[in-house]
Amino acid sequence: MRIIGGKSGGRILKVPKGYDVRPTPDLVKQAIFNSLGPRVQGATVLELFGGSGALSLESLSRGAASAVIVEKSTRTARMIRENFTSLNLQPNQLELRAQDAFVAVAQLVQTERTFGLIFADPPYGEKNVGKRSESFAQKLLDDDNLPKPLATAGLFVLGHSKRHTLDMPSTWNERKLLKHGDSIIRILEKLHRLESS
Repeated sequence: MRIIGGKSGGRILKVPKGYDVRPTPDLVKQAIFNSLGPRVQGATVLELFGGSGALSLESLSRGAASAVIVEKSTRTARMIRENFTSLNLQPNQLELRAQDAFVAVAQLVQTERTFGLIFADPPYGEKNVGKRSESFAQKLLDDDNLPKPLATAGLFVLGHSKRHTLDMPSTWNERKLLKHGDSIIRILEKLHRLESS
Protein backbone atom coordinates (compact mmCIF):
# COMPACT_ATOMS: atom_id res chain seq x y z
CA MET A 1 0.00 0.00 0.00
CA ARG A 2 1.50 3.31 -1.06
CA ILE A 3 0.76 6.88 -2.07
CA ILE A 4 0.56 6.77 -5.86
CA GLY A 5 0.52 10.45 -6.85
CA GLY A 6 1.34 14.00 -5.83
CA LYS A 7 4.15 15.32 -3.65
CA SER A 8 4.24 12.22 -1.43
CA GLY A 9 4.02 9.77 -4.35
CA GLY A 10 5.81 6.47 -3.72
CA ARG A 11 5.68 6.65 0.09
CA ILE A 12 4.70 3.34 1.71
CA LEU A 13 1.72 3.32 4.08
CA LYS A 14 1.31 1.03 7.05
CA VAL A 15 -1.80 -1.13 6.83
CA PRO A 16 -3.66 -2.48 9.89
CA LYS A 17 -3.53 -6.27 10.27
CA GLY A 18 -6.62 -8.42 10.53
CA TYR A 19 -9.92 -8.89 8.74
CA ASP A 20 -11.59 -5.75 10.08
CA VAL A 21 -9.73 -3.53 7.62
CA ARG A 22 -9.71 -4.03 3.84
CA PRO A 23 -7.41 -1.42 2.29
CA THR A 24 -8.47 0.09 -1.04
CA PRO A 25 -6.10 -1.49 -3.62
CA ASP A 26 -3.69 0.84 -5.42
CA LEU A 27 -5.27 0.10 -8.82
CA VAL A 28 -8.70 1.07 -7.49
CA LYS A 29 -7.23 4.21 -5.93
CA GLN A 30 -5.64 5.09 -9.26
CA ALA A 31 -9.00 4.72 -11.04
CA ILE A 32 -10.74 6.89 -8.43
CA PHE A 33 -8.22 9.71 -8.64
CA ASN A 34 -8.05 9.57 -12.44
CA SER A 35 -11.83 10.08 -12.41
CA LEU A 36 -11.72 12.92 -9.88
CA GLY A 37 -8.89 14.73 -11.69
CA PRO A 38 -8.49 18.41 -10.69
CA ARG A 39 -11.41 18.26 -8.22
CA VAL A 40 -8.94 17.09 -5.56
CA GLN A 41 -6.90 20.31 -5.73
CA GLY A 42 -7.81 22.53 -2.78
CA ALA A 43 -10.66 20.22 -1.72
CA THR A 44 -11.85 19.65 1.83
CA VAL A 45 -12.10 15.90 2.34
CA LEU A 46 -14.10 13.67 4.71
CA GLU A 47 -13.26 9.96 4.86
CA LEU A 48 -15.55 7.58 6.73
CA PHE A 49 -14.45 4.08 7.80
CA GLY A 50 -10.88 5.37 7.45
CA GLY A 51 -8.93 2.09 7.70
CA SER A 52 -5.41 3.01 6.61
CA GLY A 53 -6.59 6.53 5.69
CA ALA A 54 -5.23 5.94 2.18
CA LEU A 55 -7.90 7.87 0.27
CA SER A 56 -7.55 11.02 2.39
CA LEU A 57 -3.76 10.82 2.48
CA GLU A 58 -3.70 10.36 -1.29
CA SER A 59 -5.93 13.44 -1.60
CA LEU A 60 -3.62 15.52 0.60
CA SER A 61 -0.60 14.39 -1.42
CA ARG A 62 -2.43 15.55 -4.56
CA GLY A 63 -3.18 19.01 -3.23
CA ALA A 64 -6.35 18.74 -1.11
CA ALA A 65 -6.51 21.51 1.51
CA SER A 66 -7.51 19.38 4.50
CA ALA A 67 -9.00 16.06 5.54
CA VAL A 68 -11.14 14.69 8.34
CA ILE A 69 -10.72 10.93 8.78
CA VAL A 70 -13.22 8.98 10.89
CA GLU A 71 -12.08 5.55 12.12
CA LYS A 72 -13.79 3.72 14.98
CA SER A 73 -10.74 1.70 16.11
CA THR A 74 -8.33 3.74 18.23
CA ARG A 75 -5.51 1.31 17.31
CA THR A 76 -6.17 1.82 13.60
CA ALA A 77 -6.52 5.57 14.11
CA ARG A 78 -3.03 5.64 15.65
CA MET A 79 -1.70 3.96 12.52
CA ILE A 80 -3.40 6.57 10.34
CA ARG A 81 -1.66 9.27 12.39
CA GLU A 82 1.70 7.50 11.89
CA ASN A 83 1.07 7.30 8.13
CA PHE A 84 0.16 10.99 8.01
CA THR A 85 3.26 12.00 9.99
CA SER A 86 5.50 10.04 7.59
CA LEU A 87 4.30 12.09 4.60
CA ASN A 88 5.72 15.47 5.66
CA LEU A 89 2.40 17.26 5.23
CA GLN A 90 1.27 20.24 7.30
CA PRO A 91 0.09 19.12 10.80
CA ASN A 92 -3.10 21.20 10.59
CA GLN A 93 -4.21 19.45 7.38
CA LEU A 94 -5.54 16.37 9.20
CA GLU A 95 -8.30 15.99 11.78
CA LEU A 96 -8.55 12.42 13.04
CA ARG A 97 -11.73 11.31 14.82
CA ALA A 98 -11.78 7.91 16.57
CA GLN A 99 -15.53 7.33 16.56
CA ASP A 100 -18.45 5.67 14.80
CA ALA A 101 -18.92 7.01 11.27
CA PHE A 102 -22.65 7.68 11.64
CA VAL A 103 -22.16 9.54 14.95
CA ALA A 104 -19.41 11.62 13.34
CA VAL A 105 -21.63 12.57 10.38
CA ALA A 106 -24.43 13.65 12.72
CA GLN A 107 -21.98 15.84 14.68
CA LEU A 108 -20.56 17.39 11.51
CA VAL A 109 -24.10 18.25 10.40
CA GLN A 110 -24.73 19.95 13.77
CA THR A 111 -21.66 22.16 13.27
CA GLU A 112 -22.63 22.84 9.62
CA ARG A 113 -19.27 21.75 8.22
CA THR A 114 -19.13 20.95 4.52
CA PHE A 115 -16.75 18.95 2.33
CA GLY A 116 -16.04 18.92 -1.39
CA LEU A 117 -15.25 15.20 -1.34
CA ILE A 118 -16.59 12.46 0.91
CA PHE A 119 -14.96 9.01 0.69
CA ALA A 120 -16.26 5.77 2.17
CA ASP A 121 -14.99 2.29 1.41
CA PRO A 122 -16.46 0.40 4.39
CA PRO A 123 -16.22 -3.30 5.31
CA TYR A 124 -18.23 -5.40 2.87
CA GLY A 125 -20.30 -7.71 5.07
CA GLU A 126 -22.52 -10.54 3.81
CA LYS A 127 -23.88 -10.88 0.30
CA ASN A 128 -27.54 -9.91 -0.03
CA VAL A 129 -29.63 -12.47 -1.90
CA GLY A 130 -33.39 -11.95 -2.05
CA LYS A 131 -33.26 -9.22 0.57
CA ARG A 132 -32.26 -5.59 0.88
CA SER A 133 -28.55 -5.09 1.52
CA GLU A 134 -27.63 -4.64 5.18
CA SER A 135 -24.11 -3.51 4.27
CA PHE A 136 -22.47 -0.36 5.62
CA ALA A 137 -22.54 1.00 2.05
CA GLN A 138 -26.35 0.75 1.97
CA LYS A 139 -26.64 2.24 5.45
CA LEU A 140 -24.57 5.22 4.32
CA LEU A 141 -26.81 5.74 1.30
CA ASP A 142 -29.87 5.54 3.55
CA ASP A 143 -28.49 7.98 6.15
CA ASP A 144 -30.50 11.22 5.89
CA ASN A 145 -27.58 13.13 7.41
CA LEU A 146 -24.94 12.15 4.88
CA PRO A 147 -25.91 14.49 2.01
CA LYS A 148 -25.90 17.52 4.33
CA PRO A 149 -22.11 17.92 4.87
CA LEU A 150 -21.48 17.46 1.13
CA ALA A 151 -20.86 20.82 -0.56
CA THR A 152 -23.18 21.92 -3.37
CA ALA A 153 -20.93 20.68 -6.18
CA GLY A 154 -19.29 17.98 -4.04
CA LEU A 155 -18.92 14.28 -4.77
CA PHE A 156 -19.50 11.21 -2.61
CA VAL A 157 -17.17 8.32 -3.54
CA LEU A 158 -18.59 5.03 -2.22
CA GLY A 159 -16.92 1.64 -2.43
CA HIS A 160 -18.74 -1.67 -2.04
CA SER A 161 -18.53 -5.31 -3.07
CA LYS A 162 -19.98 -6.46 -6.38
CA ARG A 163 -21.80 -9.06 -4.24
CA HIS A 164 -24.05 -6.29 -2.96
CA THR A 165 -27.04 -5.00 -4.88
CA LEU A 166 -27.64 -1.52 -3.47
CA ASP A 167 -30.84 0.51 -3.53
CA MET A 168 -30.03 4.06 -4.64
CA PRO A 169 -32.18 6.57 -2.71
CA SER A 170 -33.55 9.50 -4.73
CA THR A 171 -31.19 11.79 -2.79
CA TRP A 172 -28.29 10.63 -4.97
CA ASN A 173 -27.39 10.75 -8.65
CA GLU A 174 -24.68 8.44 -9.95
CA ARG A 175 -22.04 10.26 -11.99
CA LYS A 176 -19.76 7.31 -12.64
CA LEU A 177 -19.37 3.60 -11.88
CA LEU A 178 -15.93 1.99 -11.63
CA LYS A 179 -15.39 -1.78 -11.42
CA HIS A 180 -12.21 -3.58 -10.40
CA GLY A 181 -12.15 -7.21 -9.28
CA ASP A 182 -14.57 -7.58 -6.38
CA SER A 183 -14.76 -3.79 -5.88
CA ILE A 184 -17.31 -1.36 -7.22
CA ILE A 185 -16.79 2.37 -6.76
CA ARG A 186 -19.73 4.73 -7.25
CA ILE A 187 -19.11 8.44 -7.71
CA LEU A 188 -22.28 10.20 -6.61
CA GLU A 189 -23.64 13.73 -6.37
CA LYS A 190 -26.64 14.86 -4.36
CA LEU A 191 -29.76 15.98 -6.18
CA HIS A 192 -30.26 19.64 -5.32
CA ARG A 193 -33.84 19.86 -6.51
CA LEU A 194 -34.80 17.75 -3.49
CA GLU A 195 -33.31 20.36 -1.16
CA SER A 196 -35.43 23.16 -2.58
CA SER A 197 -38.71 21.23 -2.83
